[in-house]
This record gives sequence, C-alpha cells and structure tokens, in this order.
Amino acid sequence: MDIFSGTIHTLEGALQRANVKQKVITNNIANVDTPNYKAKKVSFKSMLNEESSRINPIKTDYRHIDFEGSESNYSIVSSKQTSYQQNGNNVDIDREMSEMAQNQIQYQALVERVSGKFNSLKTAITGGK
Repeated sequence: MDIFSGTIHTLEGALQRANVKQKVITNNIANVDTPNYKAKKVSFKSMLNEESSRINPIKTDYRHIDFEGSESNYSIVSSKQTSYQQNGNNVDIDREMSEMAQNQIQYQALVERVSGKFNSLKTAITGGK
C-alpha cells in the first residue's frame, strides 16, 4: 500500500541526489590545492532521461529529440575548464562553497518535508492526539 502515493519515494531519491552532490563538492574542496586536480560535478541528465521514459512522450516532428531512458541515476564528470591555479588545479573555491550552501539548504528543506509527511501519518494514526 502506497500511503503517500510515491511522495516518500520521490523525496528519498531527492535526498540521495543531494547526498551525492554534497560528497562531490566536499571532494572538490578537499582537493583545492592538489596539483592537476580537475573539479568534478554531478550530472543528473540520465535521471531526467529516466523520468521522461515514465511520461510516455510522443514525437510529433522528426526534428524532435528522442527520449531515452538510462540505467544510472547520475554520473560524475570532470570539469575541463582552464586552470585557476598555476599547479593545473581548476577548483574555484568560491563556486564550490556557494554550491555547498545551496545544496545544504535544499537538503534541509527535503528533510523537513519528509518529517512533515511522517508527522501527518503520526497524526492520522493517533487521531490527532
């Protein structure tokens, strides 16, 4: 029985994505002084492809892009930007810190939403007591 019609599952997936992104960001920050280290980022394009396979898209024109599903939820790709430092490292610490703050805010909002869902269930079970 799906109590929240998939909401908890969706929120769980979003929390997992935020967790992966946090790990990649912290890895970039940890390697800010590592020679020739290239910053990495998480690409969720494959997840978008997976979701598009669920909506059963219809191509109405031959010029439309095909919708293709994917087996993995994300991929971690190296940034090929020019080096910010003389040692070949391209980690932009300001950008990484900004992304970390944004990710933490999103994660906290997701946690609060999950907590709210469970509080609603608790209220329903206890009859509002």
